[in-house]
Amino acid sequence: MTQAWVTLTGPDGRELASPTEQQMSAVLAELYSRPKKTAAEPLSAALRFGYDDGLMYVAEVSSNGEACFEEWSDRDCEVALANPRRMTASRAQALQLWSLMAARQVSKIRALDWQSGS
Repeated sequence: MTQAWVTLTGPDGRELASPTEQQMSAVLAELYSRPKKTAAEPLSAALRFGYDDGLMYVAEVSSNGEACFEEWSDRDCEVALANPRRMTASRAQALQLWSLMAARQVSKIRALDWQSGS
């Protein structure tokens, strides 16, 4: 049987396996509390969900409120299965996205209000 996994990579690069909703919320609080008008590049954090022998999904959120959802053939990101989907997301929308990822609700993620042309 294929094993599923979920990993949260914070803005500091540390990884957390099977994050709780509180842990995801804390990372988003850190991102969204960062001043928007800084000269530095925006910080980002990513939630990855996948299977040991196959598909991987990535939902990355940046401190400027941009969210990106990607679908890959495997952990090595060898083949993109769809064009990346992008949106401007509030902190609540970002948490909803990550919560859907953690619950393995890929079809619901695809149905979110992504920007046109994605």
